[in-house]
Amino acid sequence: MGKFSIPKLGFLLLCCLAALTEATYVKYKDPKQPLGVRIKDLMRRMTLAEKIGQMTQIERTVATPDAMKNYFIGSVLSGGGSVPAQKATPETWIEMVNTMQKASLSTRLGIPMIYGIDAVHGHNNVYKATIFPHNIGLGVTRDPNLVKRIGEATALEVRATGIPYVFAPCIAVCRDPRWGRCYESYSEDHKIVQMMTEIITGLQGGLPVHSKKGVPFVAGKNKVAACAKHYVGDGGTTKGINENNTVVSWNGLLGIHMPAYFNSIAKGVATIMTSYSSWNGKKMHANHDLVTDFLKNKLKFRGFVISDWQGLDRITSPPHANFSYSVEAGVGAGIDMVMVPYNFTEFIDDLTYQVKNNIIPMSRIDDAVKRILRVKFVMGLFENPMADNSLVNQLGSQEHRELAREAVRKSLVLLKNGESADKPLLPLPKKATKILVAGTHADNLGYQCGGWTITWQGLGGNDLTTGTTILQAVKNTVDSSTQVVYSENPDAGFVKSGEFSYAIVVVGEPPYAETYGDSLNLTISEPGPMTIYNVCGSVKCVVVVISGRPVVVQPFVSSVDALVAAWLPGTEGQGVADVLFGDYGFTGKLARTWFKTVDQLPMNVGDPHYDPLFPFGFGLTTKPTHQN
Repeated sequence: MGKFSIPKLGFLLLCCLAALTEATYVKYKDPKQPLGVRIKDLMRRMTLAEKIGQMTQIERTVATPDAMKNYFIGSVLSGGGSVPAQKATPETWIEMVNTMQKASLSTRLGIPMIYGIDAVHGHNNVYKATIFPHNIGLGVTRDPNLVKRIGEATALEVRATGIPYVFAPCIAVCRDPRWGRCYESYSEDHKIVQMMTEIITGLQGGLPVHSKKGVPFVAGKNKVAACAKHYVGDGGTTKGINENNTVVSWNGLLGIHMPAYFNSIAKGVATIMTSYSSWNGKKMHANHDLVTDFLKNKLKFRGFVISDWQGLDRITSPPHANFSYSVEAGVGAGIDMVMVPYNFTEFIDDLTYQVKNNIIPMSRIDDAVKRILRVKFVMGLFENPMADNSLVNQLGSQEHRELAREAVRKSLVLLKNGESADKPLLPLPKKATKILVAGTHADNLGYQCGGWTITWQGLGGNDLTTGTTILQAVKNTVDSSTQVVYSENPDAGFVKSGEFSYAIVVVGEPPYAETYGDSLNLTISEPGPMTIYNVCGSVKCVVVVISGRPVVVQPFVSSVDALVAAWLPGTEGQGVADVLFGDYGFTGKLARTWFKTVDQLPMNVGDPHYDPLFPFGFGLTTKPTHQN
């Protein structure tokens, strides 16, 4: 020790400290470094296992801390209705997301995972969230600013539960209402769907000026990464059969189903999801021409492409018949992140084997990982990986409920109002001796919200979440002296003897999602038709239809005094009463053609034999009234 003088010792200590600092400084962790430099620096440090882990998205039920750590999992999701607990609070969601995130951050390179969820009409899996009208209703408004504000509100509610990524919006162009997902589509007209991509700006934030085309953009901790889906042609399948074949020429695909993707990419959408459907017999999940050559190379999309739920399995028929082939076809086509969602070791093993044996080139893996990391860096996930409680009060906030109520008002379409223009039934007087409210959907919050609400297929009843049923809204709106009688399915005798001033009948479809909603008859559910005949045969009535698409109404039109399409309005039923009673006027115009009979389908505006019951763009209007 005696040989070292104090100054020399100090100098040595300084050198050691400098070396340590240099060793711990890594470019990818430095937000001041350019995006490209960070991606490159991180990728050169990654092993094949770490890269393939980034490409893997698993369901929350299998996302244990050990799975996250040992397999370097890049993403986790909640499937429809998959929640940490029944009626879970935002704090419970945050705790779950953070437990998984801590495991990801404890890996060698500390790459944060990204948690995704379906938030297709508000934060729809979550108890007490604001449930907005489904897209079919929003298309009616033709109001891009409204959907932008809905995107902003949804982003805040999703972030309130600690989640930074949503599988929305669906930008399908539904060409046949027999499709069970038609309510997820804004319109049969691509121009309206294009307008509505403004929801992406609400979800992610507005692009900075001079942004490079196709580069994803998410404006920080109050915004979420969005996902345009389902690429491409999902709304054009034969007979509207879900996941089926879309038979259309290249020009037809480009002219009808592709335009909203141009807008989404221009708005900096972070991710795009491939469709289960096929185009002229070729599965989209295996379509290299459309996913790599067109979307990535021609359109310059720089975010990542994600598969749909078990989308690779469904490349074969039956699904999962030859999974190694599916991996080769799907990843080879250009899918970057695979929504496995359960059996992830099989996917990881198959993909690893294929890379090691030059079946899938390393360049394809690097392209996928680069895109995934680009989105994570752009979102600020490396700087702010952990969720916090700062936004929990945003979930179901009064401000968001008021916005949803506004959306309901603007999405209603008045199809009939009295036998002639000079004798309208609507708006209804608030002051009346006694009124009847009837129908299966009048006092049923679950039916009002439809599928993709709390559970995947949706629920009936009023115990699913918080909101206002149409019956409650009517009671809130009428004069205190008006007696409101509710009978779900009254017989004609009851109606005749009731001496009602008028009746409001609310009927429609039960909740459904995806294939379960495919329908060849498109009828109003029983006993809806019977209720219409029993009530409207004896008293002046307005029929409010709750449905995910146009349904068969031609047989009833002549026997009802007024007819309103309310679509799937969500939790804020007060918006329906606001317009029925004249506090606001009807302004909505059909964004879908309303057919006479199902034999006419498919029938869209511009078709040569266009003979609708109510044409595209139809909608009677009323002026607000000032009642005492």
